[in-house]
Amino acid sequence: MATTILLRNGLVVDGTGRAGFTADVLIHGDTIVQVGHIDPASAERVIDCDGLVVAPGFIDVHTHDDAIVLEAPDMLPKLSQGVTTVIVGNCGISLAPVITDAPIEPLGLLGNAHFRFDRLAGYADAVDAAGPAINVAALIGHTSLRAATMKDFSRPATADERVGMANCLRQAMDDGALGLSSGVFYENAFAADERELVEVAAAAAAAGGVYATHIRTELEGILDAMQEAARTARRSGLPLILSHHKCAGPANWGRTRETLALMDSLATRQPIGLDVYPYTAGSTVLREDLVDGVIDILITGSEAHPEMTGKRLADIAALWGISQQEACRRLIPGGACYFQMTEDDVQRVLAHPRTMIGSDGLPHDARPHPRLWGTFPRVLGHYCRDLGLLPLERAVFKMTGLPAAQFGLGRRGTIACGNFADVTVFDPQRVRDRATFADPEQVSAGIRHVLVNGATSYEEDNASSISRNGRFLRRDN
Repeated sequence: MATTILLRNGLVVDGTGRAGFTADVLIHGDTIVQVGHIDPASAERVIDCDGLVVAPGFIDVHTHDDAIVLEAPDMLPKLSQGVTTVIVGNCGISLAPVITDAPIEPLGLLGNAHFRFDRLAGYADAVDAAGPAINVAALIGHTSLRAATMKDFSRPATADERVGMANCLRQAMDDGALGLSSGVFYENAFAADERELVEVAAAAAAAGGVYATHIRTELEGILDAMQEAARTARRSGLPLILSHHKCAGPANWGRTRETLALMDSLATRQPIGLDVYPYTAGSTVLREDLVDGVIDILITGSEAHPEMTGKRLADIAALWGISQQEACRRLIPGGACYFQMTEDDVQRVLAHPRTMIGSDGLPHDARPHPRLWGTFPRVLGHYCRDLGLLPLERAVFKMTGLPAAQFGLGRRGTIACGNFADVTVFDPQRVRDRATFADPEQVSAGIRHVLVNGATSYEEDNASSISRNGRFLRRDN
């Protein structure tokens, strides 16, 4: 039986970027049916939203939640932030179309247990069977396509391999994928040339997909890497999304002035967007080439030395009486947070009009980066309310209407009649992240109610009781 819920007397920030307005929102079943002044008698349940913001559910555009939605479908780290939809398959890393017990790097960032899907349709069925608390939409990873079609990753793909990857991607688009992601930063995709990327990516163009990329480098060569990504997208006929945009490393600090200017110039010739997380540290696999002796590096996990999780690499090196590079080699395989960025650069990217918000959290890390739990409330609380970097309506737009439009998530991302009832209700005075690098697995404050497809899935006053009403989402569905 469909339930009717009334969100009464809240400040509706509708996800379009326009000014908020006081109104009621009536939900019947999974759909928003009325916005305005509504008789409370028309609803079976009334939620008083006086003093609260009623916004579309947040869309986390950059996640590695592919496997965790199957393993831990309550998805508390995301629900407690107000996230109602995650986009998986980023950085070239997706579960489909790979079947293996020993995934190549960096596919291991998703864990090893769920590489069981030779096509996206099987993964979509698994998501719906798991019944996660949030919606899941998927990109297909270029590295995963390589793993499914190639044996030698140290070279560009042959003509036959390019055709094989393109065919896999075309099938995935038929199954509902949003597009292609790549991660040519990582070793097992680094050898891919532009021809390979263009020919594979073009398979997503006819279906109206996107091309999201972790570019070849975010260090000194970032401008050339951005140009390569732009050419790939332009030649393949796809809109470009630059993943977790940053200028990493001390020699690069301050250069977002250049990168954002280049992005604006590119946008005069092709559709382009970007995402960012609101922290000065990134997180990825342990890599010796990222150890420069200058930046702080926090270990998030190590198979060889799990007891070093949560410690700084410099302290480990001092304890062992060796260099940081040697300590890194001893800890591999593992993960780390790299404090590579400056606050000025982070703020500059956050404020850019094309920027969307993505957590880029790694849920399988023993001690994850706090962005896994805190990204969206951090933007709303610290950067929007406390620093005044963004007006509230603009911040919400970056989390809702903009990503829904960029990724083709039809009937989501805005509060409007006929749209699916993914809604987040938060207290604009209290909302803030609690997750820290020292204690990262912390529920945020001020996220009062989260509705997914019309069902109340999370309430701050009863955070341990979660309703699972998510779905696998296909493009324009």
